[in-house]
Amino acid sequence: MIKSYMPIRIAAVLSLTLLVNSCADSSPKTGHPTPVPQQLAETAKGEVKSYQLALFDEARNRAVPVAIYEPGSGAKRSPEKRRKLKLALLNHGYGNPNTSYKFVAYNLVAQGYFVVSIQHELPKEAPMPTTGNPQQVRRPYWERGVQNMLFVLQTLKKTNTELDFRNLLLVGHSNGGDMAALFAQKYPQLVRDVVTLDNRRMPLPRTRRPHILTIRSSDQVADDGVLPTAAEQKKFDIQIVKMENMTHNDIWDGATDEKKQEINQAINNFLKTK
Repeated sequence: MIKSYMPIRIAAVLSLTLLVNSCADSSPKTGHPTPVPQQLAETAKGEVKSYQLALFDEARNRAVPVAIYEPGSGAKRSPEKRRKLKLALLNHGYGNPNTSYKFVAYNLVAQGYFVVSIQHELPKEAPMPTTGNPQQVRRPYWERGVQNMLFVLQTLKKTNTELDFRNLLLVGHSNGGDMAALFAQKYPQLVRDVVTLDNRRMPLPRTRRPHILTIRSSDQVADDGVLPTAAEQKKFDIQIVKMENMTHNDIWDGATDEKKQEINQAINNFLKTK
């Protein structure tokens, strides 16, 4: 699973980034920071093995750090789950690190997924605009996120050929959900399922494929046109699950166990019906 021996470009970026200090230098070509990779010691927590890798997209001269979650050596898998692991790309909310959603990642591993959580924001980058029309001023950031996902997907197809790429799942919280919605709109043939966790700006695709689930908080309202109408929900079998007494900012590892379980149960119910 993205083999821990760091194939192809991974080894190259590690050898380069290990030369910089812990403050992370800037790229000489673009001024983008090059994060120092964390130690690649694999840690097993229960039935999940997790580790981090510093990928690098040479075409865009951009670091794309990822956190990997896969079944640990002690994981017990049923005959059905011994088939190829399906792939899930996890996309963080704005301002949250990509390691903020372990509760979702661990749950997906238990459902037979190999999970890659992508770090979309890098140190010293310009912040995302907070004024103006969000669908216009934030679009370049979503497009960048789509390119990050495409790069990770293409890298995995070279290095992890044993994965099941026909059943790609995209999950994203808030701004990461907007990225996932845009990816599904642009590349529907690559995606089977999309789960957005309270995305508010990018309209969800109106389609049966990819299959769409959106989990909604009790304190944030999506922009006009983001959510499908009742007629569209029925026509395209889009599922909307509203969480009572769950705020937008409750959707991360710091939420209560009860709220995290509620989110995971909604995701599991959705995946089981597809």
